Amino acid sequence: MLRKIAVLSITLPSLLLVSCGNDNEKEVKVVQNETVIDEGSKVERIPDATKWDPSWKKENTVIYHILGEPDGLHPTNGISAMKQEINLYTQIYLVNNDLKKLTIFPQLATTAPEISANGVEYTYTLRDYVKWDDGANVKVEDVIFTFKANKCPLVNNPDTRHLLEIIQEVIDLGGNKVKFIMKEKYIANVHLLTDFPIMQRNFFDKGNVLAKYTFIQFNDPKFVADKYEDLKTWANEFNSAKYEQDPNFIVGAGPYKLTAWDRNQSLTFVKKQNHWSTGKNSIYENAFPEKIIMKINTDHNATKLDFLNQVFDVTTTFDTKPLMELQKDSLFTKNYNHKFMDSYNFAYVGMNMKPDGTKHKALFTDKRVRRAMALLVPYNDINKIINNNINKRVVGPVSPLKTEYNTDLKLIETNVEEAKKLLAEAGWKDSNSDQVLDKMIDGKRVDFKFEIKYMTTTPVWEENAKLMAESMAKANVIAQLVPLQYATWSQEVHNHDFDMMISSWAGSSQPEDMKQIWHSSNWANKGSNFVGFGNAESDALIDSSRVELNDEKRIVMMKKIQSLIYDEQPYIFMFASKRRVIAHKRFGNQEYYYEKPGLLLNNLKLISATP
Repeated sequence: MLRKIAVLSITLPSLLLVSCGNDNEKEVKVVQNETVIDEGSKVERIPDATKWDPSWKKENTVIYHILGEPDGLHPTNGISAMKQEINLYTQIYLVNNDLKKLTIFPQLATTAPEISANGVEYTYTLRDYVKWDDGANVKVEDVIFTFKANKCPLVNNPDTRHLLEIIQEVIDLGGNKVKFIMKEKYIANVHLLTDFPIMQRNFFDKGNVLAKYTFIQFNDPKFVADKYEDLKTWANEFNSAKYEQDPNFIVGAGPYKLTAWDRNQSLTFVKKQNHWSTGKNSIYENAFPEKIIMKINTDHNATKLDFLNQVFDVTTTFDTKPLMELQKDSLFTKNYNHKFMDSYNFAYVGMNMKPDGTKHKALFTDKRVRRAMALLVPYNDINKIINNNINKRVVGPVSPLKTEYNTDLKLIETNVEEAKKLLAEAGWKDSNSDQVLDKMIDGKRVDFKFEIKYMTTTPVWEENAKLMAESMAKANVIAQLVPLQYATWSQEVHNHDFDMMISSWAGSSQPEDMKQIWHSSNWANKGSNFVGFGNAESDALIDSSRVELNDEKRIVMMKKIQSLIYDEQPYIFMFASKRRVIAHKRFGNQEYYYEKPGLLLNNLKLISATP
């Protein structure tokens, strides 16, 4: 996943928080100036079926089709979109994303925060009835522990720790109140909290080790964490694999509990009995299905048969072509609702700008070469063959649905001859007439041959890679396809062990914070800047954009960052993804969202089988 977080404002953060699931359902607005941005509701409500079909299953269990399992369900480590989706059902957050309003709402908190006049102190009051599975109340100490653990230098969370650099201190004020003191005004001082599920201190730190350490220490770059044996022992235990995949150690305050994980097959979640949220009537805390089973199937034909046989109830990831084929089948349309929904996601091809020079040669260090690769991608063929021309091209890392999108940048179209010209300018030629370009690098002739690494979770990546390789061969550039399991792919791209790779980012309606993917610090720490983009200019602009609270000025900065990325071509930007939603008509309460994950499984309500 991608954590794109921000809020729009004039001089102090203007917040629109919607009370969802608290004691009342009124909107709660906190406005520090005159501007409140609400992009409007991007949700489609599907009418409930009015008649029960005798062929429908009566079990109140949702069978959810997925393409791959998460890299783990550790509360801090790992960034897979699948984990973030599962957390919606198993965890609770201080504030969370409102899928309808495209803003945020107080979840563990009772209301929007009280904001100090200087705009850097945020005080939240916690709901007093939210409980852990052992019956203990969720307390302020759990909130403090959560953010201290995420900031601990020994925790394996390089993809997200940078988001918390802004937090200077978190203080227990008593009376169920907690204060966040930020280092400075920041566009996402509230929104960043939506990325961190609250953890039970007494479960994850029984010895209360982190209480001995301060936010000041964890903020200090000179703090040598591994010289403290108790902290090192705690971190080694906390980072252990059992918190990633053992149901006994995957805990949270959400309404569902992981009870079984059959690796590479399925994950089973069971509704907790007598859960604290019972009767609260929030779409984010409802638990209408008794059980949710997430079942993996990457075979298109097998999945189509499963839908025709009503094996699966829901999917948001089925590929475009097979869904369009199913839409022509009357048996399928009788039993299922189905919809193509816009999303904030985009697919991309990443190129290694900083290879090690040994295992991975300096093929993509020249921006002319990277632009040539972009010119060699057969975009129209990919969209027609794979997506039935449904998806729309993107020019950069910001969704066209958003105000920050740079409309001045022009789409790069396929142009083999122009690509050949750029490659020649960069010194690549076929010196030995073997139909492969080559170049002298560090005194050695290097052939332009490279690997494209992609995940096996969906056939789309392989189809993309094949079409790209065929087109690139027209310029005597040889791409070799390397399919990998998600866990292996993730490890290798984080370690910069690739030439070229294909993937996608799950975006968000929240305004953009570019640091996670595009700041050079997140290449050095093996975070989400896989490709090695960034220099002093782009880093400074990213840093400035994160603290610029004037909406107009910040958007100018965001468009400039997009221009720098466009010029350097670290990614080949492909398509904004349409979310493919299928849901069985035996379940009512269906709402489809632009925002990820597109549909809430916990809110699906089995309709009555009796007249």
